Amino acid sequence: MLRDPQRPFGVPADATEILLARHGSAGAAEDGRPPALVGGHTDPPLAPRGHAQARALAARLAPAGLAAIFVSTLRRTAETAEPLAAALGLQPVVVPELREVFLGDWEGGEFAVRMANADPTIAEVFRRQRWDVIPGAEPADAFAARVRRGLDLVADAIGAGAAGLAIAHGGVVAEACRQATGSEPFAFINVDNASISRLVRLASRRWVLLSFNDTAHLAEVAAEVPVGGVREAG
Repeated sequence: MLRDPQRPFGVPADATEILLARHGSAGAAEDGRPPALVGGHTDPPLAPRGHAQARALAARLAPAGLAAIFVSTLRRTAETAEPLAAALGLQPVVVPELREVFLGDWEGGEFAVRMANADPTIAEVFRRQRWDVIPGAEPADAFAARVRRGLDLVADAIGAGAAGLAIAHGGVVAEACRQATGSEPFAFINVDNASISRLVRLASRRWVLLSFNDTAHLAEVAAEVPVGGVREAG
């Protein structure tokens, strides 16, 4: 018999927990037009599948006792937040720092085209694990600093001893997890739409990653709305 069995981790009373979700599935407009831009960033709406994922996310998190909901400036995060915000009676707070990494010359749908055509620069992006290989893209150091600033703003707003939800983007989730773990830059880049990752900021302001890419709540979404052929926006 173990004399001192390991105890489950509990979030300290003076820590702040952030549930970090990627937005629901988004893609090209049905009429084939290029997606709108907001501040230079590609800004497509949620696809039908994305709305189904948002409803599943809301059902999962409604009992979680969230103090606040945060979104980026891009509509796919706001639309993902809508079902949960309505259920909880919360007004999502816009945090500009949570917007997706800026892809420079490849915004406006160009990134998806380059991916589909196996552009050699894509291979270089992933080999070097840097988005700024793309012409005009946001420098890696600037993106990292922005994400950290956004997470600290969110944690400060939530306060110690509470939990909140931030709905952001694949690149932001990956960067947040990288910073919490000290991993390689793209170690967490494979983030599913409407997945949940759990971060804790301790009283010392050190970040801890508790879980990554939890999709248990999405099991029935695939049956409800099949996957389309359009690559997701970030």
